[in-house]
Amino acid sequence: MKKYAAIMILFTLCILLVSCAAGPNPSERIPDRNGKTAGFLKGLWHGLIAPITFIISIFVRSVHFYEVHNNGGWYNFGFMLGAGLFLSGGILGTRKRD
Repeated sequence: MKKYAAIMILFTLCILLVSCAAGPNPSERIPDRNGKTAGFLKGLWHGLIAPITFIISIFVRSVHFYEVHNNGGWYNFGFMLGAGLFLSGGILGTRKRD
């Protein structure tokens, strides 16, 4: 009975995790109203300011966390690099104490 319960919990957890997976971006590689798509540098910047933008986006409907009109992989790479630098790597990373 314990084995059956463990399998059901694992199955339910897998279903919950899969349901949170992101779908395709229909606006990828499609220019915005100004005829521009966000690239690597814009993704890097958006990643760096992501924590601040997230908090603001909760209260202001016109502020968005992620640029949907992007060029795909390079924007995503820049975004993740920027978020990684801010959150865990360079800017707010921990230092070893002597």
